[in-house]
Amino acid sequence: MKLKYISFVAFAMTLSLSSCYDLNRFPGDQLSNEKFYRNEEHAKEAMMAVYNQMQKEDVFGLQFAMDGLGGIAMGYDPQSYQTIQRGTYDVKNGRVLGKWQNLYEGIARANGVLQNVDRCQMSDELKVQYKAEAKFMRALYYFTLMDFFGGVPIYDESVIVSESYSEMKNKRESIENVRAFILKDLKEAADKLPEAWDKANYGRATKYAALAQMGKVYLYAKDYQHAKDCFQQVISSGKYALYDNYADLFKPGGDESSEMIFAIQNMGGVGTDHGMPMCFYMGTRESFGSCWNNVMVSPHFVDTYEYKDGRPFDWDDWFPGIKTNNNIKIKTFRSTLEKGKVKAYPEAKAKLLQMYQERDPRMNMTVILPYTRYTGWYANAIEDCEFVIAPSIMSGKGYIRVNQNYETYLWRKFVPEGNMGGGINNRADTPINFPLIRYADVLLMMAECQNELGNQTEAVALINQVRARKGVEMPAINSGPTYLNATTKDEVFSRIRHERAVELAGEGWSFSDLKRWNMLETLNKREEKDITGKPRYTRSVTKRDYLWPIPADEIEKNGNLTQNQDW
Repeated sequence: MKLKYISFVAFAMTLSLSSCYDLNRFPGDQLSNEKFYRNEEHAKEAMMAVYNQMQKEDVFGLQFAMDGLGGIAMGYDPQSYQTIQRGTYDVKNGRVLGKWQNLYEGIARANGVLQNVDRCQMSDELKVQYKAEAKFMRALYYFTLMDFFGGVPIYDESVIVSESYSEMKNKRESIENVRAFILKDLKEAADKLPEAWDKANYGRATKYAALAQMGKVYLYAKDYQHAKDCFQQVISSGKYALYDNYADLFKPGGDESSEMIFAIQNMGGVGTDHGMPMCFYMGTRESFGSCWNNVMVSPHFVDTYEYKDGRPFDWDDWFPGIKTNNNIKIKTFRSTLEKGKVKAYPEAKAKLLQMYQERDPRMNMTVILPYTRYTGWYANAIEDCEFVIAPSIMSGKGYIRVNQNYETYLWRKFVPEGNMGGGINNRADTPINFPLIRYADVLLMMAECQNELGNQTEAVALINQVRARKGVEMPAINSGPTYLNATTKDEVFSRIRHERAVELAGEGWSFSDLKRWNMLETLNKREEKDITGKPRYTRSVTKRDYLWPIPADEIEKNGNLTQNQDW
């Protein structure tokens, strides 16, 4: 059972409305804080409003699009953060402002629970639990602010927004102080949160979600021993395991498996539309609701998927000269149409399909590859589609129509097929839970800690666990052939970097990974092209991009805020 955020959105709206009234006067059609916090049901509704904020596009609602900033994805329009990819954004960028404001809104909601939960008529034990839950969420929001902006102002539960809004002009704290605040919240959360919830409350934060997030905070700070200690507690708990079907992990059922440590709970269907827009911005015109494919998969990334035997992939093994000759690319990929139907497939079609079958199985589970099939939805009915590369594809002909005529790779991961058996009602609310922390990620973060601490053998064993997932079954590192060798720290790090990319593609962590590895500039001047060689745009990345600018609107309101370097 998915945790229902949707029932509690109305309450969150009253938090700001109540400040319009004074002299103990309350609106007749709404609940004020003074009248609201009476019992456990009220506490739960307030807590759901804290969780609800995660689905905002500028919080985690567009988390999948962050892979555009990490080189895994490419795209267009604000939903793909393309202005940031191209280096043309500035201190007035709407996405930057939205990130700042919506994360602080989440913090304000968490503070509201901490300020008021003691007034609810329920056991002291439950009050402690709700406070721990609020502190976990507050820590998650502050960690995300720190990752994108560096040191930020801290506002805790001592600040009453309705009384102090015009005076909330704290200066930026150092990154060290923000990190210490986050870790304190997470430690208290881990000490007081349950190890698991019952089915009716599935999706709420747990002790192990707090420990995993704490490990992540330490990892980003390069405190590998403390990070390792946190991840070890999660692993040793025995409560989590790799799901045995990678493709189904990102569909209903697998999205509630024991691999999920903490995930955004998304819902769909008539009357319960409350999800994230994966379908809208990762899907195509042939996806439910006719979507925009703003976020697509970069050919640069797809080329990094290994062969099934673990060898590095090379196009010249199949089509000599294709990497530098656009004519060969067009001849290899493009079909010709007549009256909307394929007149002639490329001669290489069978060879392409054979090549795709010989690659890491996660590639076909993550990406819609040319001339593979996809179950679409057109004219209110199932449409069996082929991904044909050709100009002027029309909907309803049995082919995937790609918005803006891009000829590049598309997402299969997170994109609904058909109408999900009636489970999806509109393209903006995809009813697939979106993972923020899952077990494979913990294993790979633990591998990174072990490698940095000089324990290469232990690191490789953790990587191999992920590669050995049933249905993926990639050969183990150091299992024989020289191309699988990795013994030095640098060699093992290269394996960790590759495995995080292919395992977590579409989950949006590649941007943060490159930043903490000091590798963001490796994307500078990289040209994004269609599969057929058509240039789309060139990336521009400089030192300033490790931290986004403090939004100009916020500096105008608070003169105590200082700007990040080079902005």
